[in-house]
Amino acid sequence: MPKYGKRSKERLKGVNSKLVNVLNELIKIMDVTIIEGLRSKERQEQLLAQGKTKTRYSKHLEGKAVDLAPYPIDWEDRERFHYMGGMLRGIAHEMDVKIRWGGDWDSDGEIADNSFDDLVHVELVD
Repeated sequence: MPKYGKRSKERLKGVNSKLVNVLNELIKIMDVTIIEGLRSKERQEQLLAQGKTKTRYSKHLEGKAVDLAPYPIDWEDRERFHYMGGMLRGIAHEMDVKIRWGGDWDSDGEIADNSFDDLVHVELVD
C-alpha cells in the first residue's frame, strides 16, 4: 500500500482536516505526492508574478487547497491526473466532503468545458 513520504507529510501541515482526511484515503489506493498545501501571501504573490497562478486570493492561503500529483510524476500523462481527479471526487463524495478539482472546475463530469486546467489542484468548497 502506498504511503506519504516525509516531504508530503510536511506539506500537509496547516491543511484543513477534512481535506487531509480525503487525501489520507486516496493514498491508501493510489500513490501521490503532495506538491504544496498551506501557502503564505508572499508565496502567492511570487506565483502570481511568475504567471503560475491566476489569482491573488487562493484557498491555499486558508489551508483549504492542496496541489498534488500521481507519483512518480509524469507531467505528460494527463490520463493519470484525470484518474486521480476522479478518485478524489469519489472519495470526497463518499465522505460527504465537498471538493472542487482543477480538471473539472464546475464538477459536471465534463472535462472538455474546462477553460483552465489545473490538474494538480483540489480545494474544499465552502
